[in-house]
Amino acid sequence: MLAPFACQPDASKGRLFEERMSSFRSPYQRDRDRIIHSSAFRRLKHKTQVFVEHEGDYYRTRLTHSIEVAQVARTISGVLGLNTDLAECIALAHDLGHTPFGHTGEDALGALMAPYGGFDHNAQALRIVTRLERHYADFDGLNLTWESLEGIAKHNGPVTGPNADEKHAGPLPYALAEVNAQWDLHLHTHASAEAQVAAIADDVAYSHHDLHDGLRSRLFDEADLMELPVTGPAFAEVDAIYPGLDPMRRRHEALRRVFGRMVEDVIAVAQGRLEAAQPQSVDDIRMMGTTIIRFSKPLYQELKAIRSFLFQRMYRAPSVMEVRALVTQVVQDLFAAYLADPGLLPAEWEHAVQACSDQTELARTVADYVAGMTDRFAIQEHGRLCGGALVETHTGPAFPS
Repeated sequence: MLAPFACQPDASKGRLFEERMSSFRSPYQRDRDRIIHSSAFRRLKHKTQVFVEHEGDYYRTRLTHSIEVAQVARTISGVLGLNTDLAECIALAHDLGHTPFGHTGEDALGALMAPYGGFDHNAQALRIVTRLERHYADFDGLNLTWESLEGIAKHNGPVTGPNADEKHAGPLPYALAEVNAQWDLHLHTHASAEAQVAAIADDVAYSHHDLHDGLRSRLFDEADLMELPVTGPAFAEVDAIYPGLDPMRRRHEALRRVFGRMVEDVIAVAQGRLEAAQPQSVDDIRMMGTTIIRFSKPLYQELKAIRSFLFQRMYRAPSVMEVRALVTQVVQDLFAAYLADPGLLPAEWEHAVQACSDQTELARTVADYVAGMTDRFAIQEHGRLCGGALVETHTGPAFPS
């Protein structure tokens, strides 16, 4: 039984292109399955979060991250009486628009695309599921339901209006504006509770696995984490229960407690806020003017301390910054090469290039292609088109395999 404020499958606003209903899957289950079977989702296997794909087999990729986010989203949604299929769908789709080389690649492509309308990975995910996936006979994209598109567009909050985050100041990303013009996603309101769950699940997952990956890369060690809130008490609890535990098991036991603390906090806060607000429909959630799914203020402040630590010791570590510079050059060189000579793009992109009426449309087509690359393919193409093995020959001491 779904809560009254959950997204009800039989009340969906439907799809842009009408389709016959499935006899054994709900609309949101079909959306989830289409994402899983999409080309963009498969490519996440070789797109990384922080480290470059060739640096080790144990670091998280966008694919493993998306699966972890979906697991957290299903857990939280189930406890709250929300639609677990929709929450999972949005969670699985939330990173489809990411470039190769994680946020470094996005920063590089964003700078290159500044004269042509910019680049935003959430908007690019919408562009993928509404336009760039071209497998169906009747439409481009995946023809997802309105609720799934809404969740992808604004799971992090309203994009326009008084409640929009400051980072959304300025014109809408062109990819988002195009979709919204075709089908109004109510960008001024908050998204459904399911989309909000997907967003907080993303925070839970990356906070947890970045600690794992940072330890594995030896950018910091367990002693450092003993000095931090949340992680320090977690290690102390494990030491008290299991004195002398094997180091790898100790690490796992402590970090799973960190994981559990975050999930339990989100559930408790959501239950309290829902009880106080008594929403009777999903639109009550959307019009609330604030998020219903969030961390408590004390835990949020503690997580800020952990993120500040990760920023200094991991995301901006000298060895990571060295690789960031290298992969930024890869993205810059590839974009420049394709923009100067669109004939370098694969034959299946010829029609898209021919349809471009000006330099802006050509740049956006090139950005679509570069953004869709995996780490490995971008490195290979850079070597083929630009010469040398700029990244593959780098073996930083912080990246043991």
